[in-house]
Amino acid sequence: MTDDASPADLPIRDDMIRLGQLLKLASLAEDGVEAKTLIDNGLVQVNGQIEERRGRQLHPGDTVGVNGTTVRITRG
Repeated sequence: MTDDASPADLPIRDDMIRLGQLLKLASLAEDGVEAKTLIDNGLVQVNGQIEERRGRQLHPGDTVGVNGTTVRITRG
C-alpha cells in the first residue's frame, strides 16, 4: 500500500468476512448498495490489488483500501 498512515486494525469475530460486509463494518460504505458501487467502479483494493468481487472472502492479515483509507483485518 502507498498510504502514508498505517492501516487501522479492524477486529472480526470469525475466521472470515466477505468484502461487502467488511466495507459496511469499517464504515467505508454506508450500505450494501454503496459497497457494490465502490467495488463495481474499481475503487476497492484488497492487499494492494483492485478487487471486483463483493463476496471475496477476507481473513485476518488482509488489508482493504478505499479512497485513501486502509484497514487491516485482525482476529477479534
